[in-house]
Amino acid sequence: MSGHYRVTKTFDFCYGHRLLRYEGKCRHLHGHNGRVEVDVSAGGLDALGMVVDFGDISATLKQWVDANLDHRMLLCRDDPVARMLGEMGEPLYLMDDNPTAENIARLIFQEGRSAGLNVAEVRLWETPTGCASYAES
Repeated sequence: MSGHYRVTKTFDFCYGHRLLRYEGKCRHLHGHNGRVEVDVSAGGLDALGMVVDFGDISATLKQWVDANLDHRMLLCRDDPVARMLGEMGEPLYLMDDNPTAENIARLIFQEGRSAGLNVAEVRLWETPTGCASYAES
């Protein structure tokens, strides 16, 4: 019988966003104290008995989030306010899609994979009671 291992690293970051073509209150600029949970999996353990060192997750993925998403406005590149905020020197991260929690979770997942982590799933807690997740089958 073979086993499967998974570790989870959690970190927090702050961001602002708004949703285009949305009728609810999130159509306005607003911010969140987000919490990210990153699951990394493996079919076996390394020579030290680990899936991956938690510090390696931080050194790659948390560092990327801190440098690119933390304390930035995450906006769809089609958002008309993006140009104005950019001209004002506001820190932005422009996405091809609406910056929903689901799309932000996918972005972090893909960045983790491209950094060489075997990311199994990413959950983004946008509020203490609501989260979105992304995984690939």
